[in-house]
Amino acid sequence: MNEEKHILSILVDNEPGVLSRIAGLFSGRGYNIESLSVAETNDPKVSRVTMVTTGVAQIIEQIKKQLHKLVNVITVHDLTGKAYVHRELVLVKVYTRPETRGEILRIADVFRAKIVDVGNEHYTVEVTGSEDKISAILKIFQPMGIKEIVRTGPVALFRE
Repeated sequence: MNEEKHILSILVDNEPGVLSRIAGLFSGRGYNIESLSVAETNDPKVSRVTMVTTGVAQIIEQIKKQLHKLVNVITVHDLTGKAYVHRELVLVKVYTRPETRGEILRIADVFRAKIVDVGNEHYTVEVTGSEDKISAILKIFQPMGIKEIVRTGPVALFRE
C-alpha cells in the first residue's frame, strides 16, 4: 500500500483543550502531523483545524473514525481526491547585498509576493499560494541565502 498525503479539515468546538486532544490522538497512535493550522470560523463557537498527515488509506480511515469519537469534534473531512482550494502562507527572510536587492524584488513581483520588512542585510518576503509555488520561490531564494522561514501549512476549503 502506498502512503499518501492527506489534508483533513476538522470542525471543532472552539474550547480550550480540543486541539490538545486531537494532537494527543495522533501522538498516542504514532501518527505524524506534518502541518497544523487552527482558527475560529465565521461562527465564534466553532474552529476549523486544517491538518496534513501521511498514511495509507486504511490508517487515514482509522484516524478519521478516532477523530469522530472525540466529544468536541463536529465534522471531519478528508479533502484528498476532492475539489478544494488551498493556500499556504510563508514568511522568508532572504539575505540581501546591493547587487541582489533588485533581483529579489523582481522575483517577488513574478510570484506576486510582498516585501513586508526591510533590514540592513535582508528582506522579509510574504508568499501565499500552493505548495508548488512556495517550493519554487524558496528554491530560487536558496542560493541567495535564506536566513529564516516560517510556514503556516496549508489551509483549505471545499469547492462548491
